[in-house]
Amino acid sequence: MASGRHTRKRHVGAVLAIVVTVAGCLLLVFGGVAYGAFRYERMHADRILPGVRIAGVDVGGMTRVQAQSAVSAAVQRTLTGTLTVTVGSHRWTQTQASLGRTAAVDPAVDRALAVGTGMGTFDRFWHRVRDPVDIDVPVHYRMPGVALKQLVGTIATAVSIEPVNASIGMKEDRSDITFVHARAGRAIDTRAAIAAIARAIRAGHTTVELHMHAVAPRTSDAKLGRTIVVHLDRNRLDLYQGFHVIHSWSVATAKPGFTTPTGIWSIYAKKVDPTWYNPALDGWGAGEPAVVGPGPGNPMGPRAIYITAPGLIRIHGTSDPGSIGRYASHGCIRMNNDDVVQLFPMIPVGAHVVIVGARPANAGYWDTPPAMDT
Repeated sequence: MASGRHTRKRHVGAVLAIVVTVAGCLLLVFGGVAYGAFRYERMHADRILPGVRIAGVDVGGMTRVQAQSAVSAAVQRTLTGTLTVTVGSHRWTQTQASLGRTAAVDPAVDRALAVGTGMGTFDRFWHRVRDPVDIDVPVHYRMPGVALKQLVGTIATAVSIEPVNASIGMKEDRSDITFVHARAGRAIDTRAAIAAIARAIRAGHTTVELHMHAVAPRTSDAKLGRTIVVHLDRNRLDLYQGFHVIHSWSVATAKPGFTTPTGIWSIYAKKVDPTWYNPALDGWGAGEPAVVGPGPGNPMGPRAIYITAPGLIRIHGTSDPGSIGRYASHGCIRMNNDDVVQLFPMIPVGAHVVIVGARPANAGYWDTPPAMDT
């Protein structure tokens, strides 16, 4: 019996010895593997895990510098790609880089290097030697907008058509009036254009078409108000409503040696019973009072309409009704007192005064124009 117990004890001891020996070997093996994995991971810590891509570029196993170089080359191909902007028959072709688009390569490389940061050493080791990851890190692009806004500004200037307001104009030689009918303009919406181009770039498109919209004139034919037209060759003042004469009066204009200036002017003030201030105390007005108050002797009569023509030109009444219809003034447009009183409320401040035609070359002081209506 004693001999049997000793035999069993020796058997158990041998088994334990074997187990301990095997366990020790396993520990040594796993310890060696772990140590080897640790060493391997330390040696490759500056390299991106296999299977990592940046914007589709395989950067697995690359260092930071290598990845930056590879991704920058790919990004450069994108940034040198062209986009053609069309507006009708007009075309502009620009590279993405010329429009100010940039790519954030360095942050993308940082994110690629950081893949696996949350993994254990053995997991990272395993992905490096046996099981590559499958991760694509995007590159973020930025469009600052300055160059894009400049392009859209250039496009807008090139294609825009200003609307034309209805008005009464004048011929190039200023001999007569012209009727300028309202016309709609065309323009692009710059904010919408910037957004459309940016969307096309982000989507990788190579063309984008911008559309124009109509721009209505401020003054249509139907809304054209009143205009005064003075014909120097006839000494007539016509009052237009739109493109139609609603009243005409005989007037006096500049005598030889003085000028009633042709042009398109506007009314900036109107005065009832104006005070006359001598505009030429050292010239033709040397024998006249410096100031004449309202009343029958006032050279401007009961009403004065001030226009922007040079030379202090007015449309006004007169203390010399015999001059009406003649070349007799120092440049102003004289009317009979009753006529200027009638005209005064019919024309607003801001309205245009168009002066056309010319005094006949041989006309003398107090002459009447041969073309004057009788």
